[in-house]
Amino acid sequence: MDHEYFYSIMNGEGTLDYEIYLNTKTLLSCQKDFKDFCNRDELQFQVVHQVEEMWMKLIGYTLLDIDDHLQQENTQRVITLFHRVHIALRLMTEQLALLETMSPKEYQEIRLQLGNGSGQESPGFRSLLKMHPHIWHSFKSCYLEKKSLTVEQIYNSQYSHSEAYVVAEALMEYDELFQRFRFVHLQLIHRSIGLGAQSLKGRPVELLNEGLRARFFPELWDIRHQMTDSWGAQYGRVRDSIGGH
Repeated sequence: MDHEYFYSIMNGEGTLDYEIYLNTKTLLSCQKDFKDFCNRDELQFQVVHQVEEMWMKLIGYTLLDIDDHLQQENTQRVITLFHRVHIALRLMTEQLALLETMSPKEYQEIRLQLGNGSGQESPGFRSLLKMHPHIWHSFKSCYLEKKSLTVEQIYNSQYSHSEAYVVAEALMEYDELFQRFRFVHLQLIHRSIGLGAQSLKGRPVELLNEGLRARFFPELWDIRHQMTDSWGAQYGRVRDSIGGH
């Protein structure tokens, strides 16, 4: 197969309506030229990370929309938009598997091209790390305080599967999926360079573990064990076997 011929046509001419609307000429030129790749895996590395940035841009934009609808108490729209966010996070996580098709040696060759760059510098990732306090404030103000409710009440003592509850569960799923993405990404790093290595900024890679302990909405996580402890105090933490003797 004539590689040069197909390389020459992969970016298209950029003149058809589809190409113009999606700006494919620019989009498909955002990667290095084929002759400049350090190895055959570098295109994959660039594309996966660029697509990650696009997903995070969509998630960030959607979270801004969600925040507006939270303040309007437009619950159906909030749930629909969170569903979009959850799908995008799952896609972000699943596509990391592509990078597992690289050998550690091939990745090291690509890593030489990164300067001292780090995924911690991702504009999308840094934006998402700053948005959850605003989302929580809108939820707490409009779905809890405005209705004189607490997290404990919507989950336990006044549980009715209310709008506040279903929005809280959507927040929980967002939190869980984001942490799952961080975990899978950390496992990818473990597989590629090892957690005992130094990052390109000279810090131990295993410091990334600290991010896995962060929770966006700790009140929604904590209510689980608080309820379990409360039930245990009422019904007994250790009970007789149901098997009998």
